Amino acid sequence: MKVVLRSDVPNLGKRGDICDVADGYARNFLLPKGHAIPANSGIAQQAETMRRARETKDAHDRQAAEAIARTLVQHVIRLPMRAGPEGRLFGSVTTANIADAIAEQAGVEIDRYRLQLDEPIKALGTHEVPVRLHSDVEFPVTVEVVRA
Repeated sequence: MKVVLRSDVPNLGKRGDICDVADGYARNFLLPKGHAIPANSGIAQQAETMRRARETKDAHDRQAAEAIARTLVQHVIRLPMRAGPEGRLFGSVTTANIADAIAEQAGVEIDRYRLQLDEPIKALGTHEVPVRLHSDVEFPVTVEVVRA
């Protein structure tokens, strides 16, 4: 069954795409949830309008992400933490701590889920934390963990 997606669906497509899916998937999931509408002969124009709107929004989001990236690359985010004599922290620095410090020191609100920290930081020193604000915009933020 051919459907036009009304919203982004993971592992299937983005808004405005015309996809060929199994009948049951369309009938039982996509159509009732409002994620898609059945494709017919006159739907191509509506799908093209959806794609253009998606591309315009995507370009705007990319520009905003690049502006934030230019601002944050210049900053060194300092986090004072309690640590033992050998430099190991008594706790750890998580993405929530880093996001709060960025908001406080740089004045930029970033969702903590945009920070790509594999595991919490547990030692003093300078660390590079990758940030992914957009699928095309990824940059490192320098985080300096210092003794409180």
